[in-house]
Amino acid sequence: MSKKIFLSQVKSEEMSAAAAAQARSVSPPLTPNHMSISDDELISLSVKELNRLLKPLSREEVIKLKQRRRTLKNRGYAANCREKRISQKEELETEKDKLRSEVDRLQRENNVVKMELNALRNKCEALEHFARRNDIHILTQPRVVSPIHGSLVVKAEPGLPRSTVS
Repeated sequence: MSKKIFLSQVKSEEMSAAAAAQARSVSPPLTPNHMSISDDELISLSVKELNRLLKPLSREEVIKLKQRRRTLKNRGYAANCREKRISQKEELETEKDKLRSEVDRLQRENNVVKMELNALRNKCEALEHFARRNDIHILTQPRVVSPIHGSLVVKAEPGLPRSTVS
């Protein structure tokens, strides 16, 4: 189910629940004393206040009112849970999009580095080919003989003179 359809469905359910709650709040009194409590008042009452109001009522009326209150509170908890789940889903989708764009950026950067590496390999092969064609000896792996005053003495292949690198 797409996000827009889901959100519109949740909104329509909330609207119909609100209409039903409004209809119940205008319902006829539940007690012989004609005492009626709206849904909002019933939810917002503390337990002490509710028990004080319920003292003069019969046991069945108390059970009905408490059940109505529990139903209303559960409805509110469920609505909060839905909202929280939807907001968490949106946050996770945003984070997922950011991570995807980061992966794409890193992939592009990796491709650039691979192209540079291939270009350098091709250049190195071309230089080696040029050196072989012109009979130039290339020192591929120099060996360090000893450090001398911050310089390194490098011993080249046999037949080549020694050089000092600073």
